Amino acid sequence: MFISAVTGWEIAMLAARKRVAVAGDVLPWFQSLVALPGVRLAALDNEVLIRSTTLPGDFHKDPADRMIVATARKLSVPVISADAWIRAYPHVHSIW
Repeated sequence: MFISAVTGWEIAMLAARKRVAVAGDVLPWFQSLVALPGVRLAALDNEVLIRSTTLPGDFHKDPADRMIVATARKLSVPVISADAWIRAYPHVHSIW
């Protein structure tokens, strides 16, 4: 399982706005998540960052979601997300 590096940022932003609850500080929580067996952190490299700006079809403008989708497309992996835009986007496979 890959977790996009931008997911850590997004969780931290949501926690700061009290939109999600994370036990304790987000950084150690996220570090323990990506340290789980079978979990790998997917870097935000230049390819992902640039491709996130030119996704095919109609997709919303949220930069973090665009980077997550671009990461999934680069790695040819499905996305696990509750986001309706991501789940409805036909250019990436979503399993939730």
